[in-house]
Amino acid sequence: MKKTVLFYTKEDCPLCDEAKTLLQLFFKGFEQRNIHDCDEWLLAYQLMIPVIVIDEEEIYGERICYEVLESKLN
Repeated sequence: MKKTVLFYTKEDCPLCDEAKTLLQLFFKGFEQRNIHDCDEWLLAYQLMIPVIVIDEEEIYGERICYEVLESKLN
């Protein structure tokens, strides 16, 4: 079954850049969403980005690491 992966980010965010690099190691077909493109995304994630959503499970903050992404995406 194909996983649905969303990546919530914003411009000029070093933590987002690191999370994107990690995510790309495990999954190429994710959808990247800039939180400033949608008020709903901004309201939900402005204090939490970067956020990776894998099949509706949100991963953010210190949980975004090699080990967690490997277990969720492999």
